[in-house]
Amino acid sequence: MTTDRTPTTSGYAPEHTPRLDMAKMAPEVYKAMITLSAAAKKGLDPVLVELVMIRASQINHCAFCLDMHTKEALAAGETIERIIQLAAWQESRHFYTEQEAAALELTEAVTVLTEGFVPDEVWQKAAKHFDEAQLAQLTAVISVINSWNRFAVTTRMVPGHYTPGAFKR
Repeated sequence: MTTDRTPTTSGYAPEHTPRLDMAKMAPEVYKAMITLSAAAKKGLDPVLVELVMIRASQINHCAFCLDMHTKEALAAGETIERIIQLAAWQESRHFYTEQEAAALELTEAVTVLTEGFVPDEVWQKAAKHFDEAQLAQLTAVISVINSWNRFAVTTRMVPGHYTPGAFKR
């Protein structure tokens, strides 16, 4: 854990045990995902990418990815205040640019898919702030983080131990 709170002395719950080590049990899939992640980010602002990854991870309740991407965002120069406000970004719009808000709205639409599709108005807002190549990359980033979230939540990856830059390619 990255805090001084030890479960035995502080009353905090102990860390859960992972169900499966994807990197060990499916190494080719894991390596391919890391390569895909790096490719998806190309041409996009690293801070924007981290905001998108944090927001999708919040929606998907992925503690491991939240740990990783908040640390990466901080390392990339993001502020604690904007990271804290991200869960309620629509009520905190003044913390984010119009481009970031469009990316976050697209992230939510792609992640949740409650209507069975991404609404045209959400796509059109994003298209005002990103060219087609950037939209393709952004769609890839959102899709990749959703896949990572599913791997991490399903296998119960343990948050709290990630070091920024550990998975950079």
